[in-house]
Order: sequence, then C-alpha cells, then structure tokens
Amino acid sequence: MIHTTPHYHRIACLCTEAVETLYLLGAEDLIAGISGFTVYPPEARQQKPKISGFSSGKLEKIMAVAPDLVVGYSSLQNDMLKEVAEAGVDILHFNHHSVDGVLRMVRVLGSLTGRRHAAELLCEQLEGQISAARLETAARDAAGLPRPLVYFEEWHDPIISGIGWVGELIALAGGRDAFAELAGHARAKQRIIADPQTVIDRQPDLMVGSWCGKRFRPETVAQREGWQNVPAVRNAERGHIIEIKSADILAPGPTLISRGLPQLQALIRQWHEDRAG
Repeated sequence: MIHTTPHYHRIACLCTEAVETLYLLGAEDLIAGISGFTVYPPEARQQKPKISGFSSGKLEKIMAVAPDLVVGYSSLQNDMLKEVAEAGVDILHFNHHSVDGVLRMVRVLGSLTGRRHAAELLCEQLEGQISAARLETAARDAAGLPRPLVYFEEWHDPIISGIGWVGELIALAGGRDAFAELAGHARAKQRIIADPQTVIDRQPDLMVGSWCGKRFRPETVAQREGWQNVPAVRNAERGHIIEIKSADILAPGPTLISRGLPQLQALIRQWHEDRAG
C-alpha cells in the first residue's frame, strides 16, 4: 500500500465515524483519542483513550492527548470544537447528511493522513456495494414489482423519523421512505412526527427502528394505540419490523453502506418473498 507523509500525527476523534474511517484506511496509529460512543472497530475501545461523549466533553481531557487535529461532526459539537480552536489546535468539522458526504469524508481523511490510495480503494469498495444495490432494485423495478413503503423511526418519544442518508439507503435498497419530506432536515427537532396518527395513515409496509443509544423493541410498537392496523405491525411475526442498530445506520461513516444498506436490502427481499409466497 502506498502511503505519503501525513499532515497530522495525533488526531483526536470526537465522532465514531472518523475512528472507523481511519482504521479502515490503516491510519489507526495516528489516532490519539476517541469518542466514548465509538463502536467500530471494536478494538478501538481497547486500544485508544476515550476523551469525550458525543455532545459533551471537557477541553482538558481532549487536550491531554496532545492532538494536532481534532475531528468532529454536526452542530451538536460546535461548543467543543470552538473551545479546541480557541486553544490553538486545528479542527475538522464535518456536517454531511448524505451518502455522497460519507465518501467525501473518506477522501478528505485519506488526504490528511497520507492515505489517498487507501481512501480511493475504500470508496471504490463502497461504491461497488451501492452499484450492486441499485442494479438489484432496478431489476425488480423492470419486473414491475412494487417498492414497499418503509417507515424509519429514529426515536420514540417524541417520534422522530430518519435523516437524509437513511432515505437514500431505503431508496437504494428498493423501498420508499414513508417520511421523505422530513429527511432533508438536519436537526432532529425538525423531523418530529407530532401526531402518531400520521404514521398510521401512511400505512407503511415495513418498519425499521433505530433508537440512538437505546434498544428498539418491536413488540412495543404493536401496543401503540391504533398501530395494529398498520401493515408492518400486522406482519411483525413475518419480520416486517426490525431493528438496525444505531451504530450501523445513524453514524454517517462507511458503516452506513457496509452494514446498514445490506440489512435494509434483506428486509425488502423478505417482503417480496412474502408477497410472492
């Protein structure tokens, strides 16, 4: 593998997707500290010091690992990154909300760490998975098969639907996002579904739950008033309601494509098989 001299040598990652990406690029030796929410790769939690939460962290703990670059994600980390910048350390603040944004992040981190070639190889791999999903979906479309309506629930109280990349993944897998009009909003507060009846009225065929930091329990959905008449709930025993862990679909890194997309594809394949059967 061809590497060039990295621009930075001690990178503090306040977001899990940066950790995942740097490991995939073979640049884990440059990571000085990680977010306590890091999931992938599992070994990172044993190998690297935890220096922050997602939206909370103390400057002293971040600075204790002597970073020359601090990487963060989203407006929720504004205050932390501002403090780091005021302390005189470079910051890299990602805020992408799309699959293309994930690929861009990979290439940026590859460039900064001297792993451009590794980044291009990783992007080729991820783009290959995307292309394969598109081809499978296109084949079903060409055969005249319908696309199931997929309801994605990011939180339950209040009910929040999915962010932009989730809608993209649903479409790639061959479904239709039940709340596509909300997906363009970056802030969770903008994606609140105030009236649960709205979900019932849309009659989603499939449901995916991914409650950030909390286990999704499909059996509790059937207990919601009026939800027994939703197709996904009526067919819950056939696997039409599933959990995709938040680390697989809510952290905007390569895992969206490598782990989140295949689970959506499997769910939609099952729906088609059930209809055919």
